[in-house]
Amino acid sequence: MRPANLEDDIRKIVAADPRYPYDAYLFVQEALTFTQRALGRNKPDRKHVGGKELLEGIRQFALKSYGPMVPTLLEAWGIHCCEDFGEIVFNMIEHKLASKTETDTRDDFKGGYSFDEAFRKPFLPSKAPGPKPKPDPARMIVAD
Repeated sequence: MRPANLEDDIRKIVAADPRYPYDAYLFVQEALTFTQRALGRNKPDRKHVGGKELLEGIRQFALKSYGPMVPTLLEAWGIHCCEDFGEIVFNMIEHKLASKTETDTRDDFKGGYSFDEAFRKPFLPSKAPGPKPKPDPARMIVAD
């Protein structure tokens, strides 16, 4: 269960900047926690995750949590590129739901990855099917 103040804080962010819905912020918050754990940074003195690290964590968390539905969800939330994740993160920073170092900037999220490569390609067939075999007339069944 999430703390009530987190829900209230996210609602305040959405009211101030309605580009992204509540669920998009909740998703990024959950992806941040996932990334911190995956990197062993879930201790109070070592929580910081850089932009590029977070983008990779978001990618992994999204694929693990939502599978082939990721592109549909992100589209519904108005998230079209990595820069959108940066906007969400920096809105969270401005509202004290996340922190940054002196070197962290929105530019850390620019050009992170193509959404097609990150979220669609993992679910595409690994290779194109070969040509259909030609029917062998000797094996054809003829109905009377």
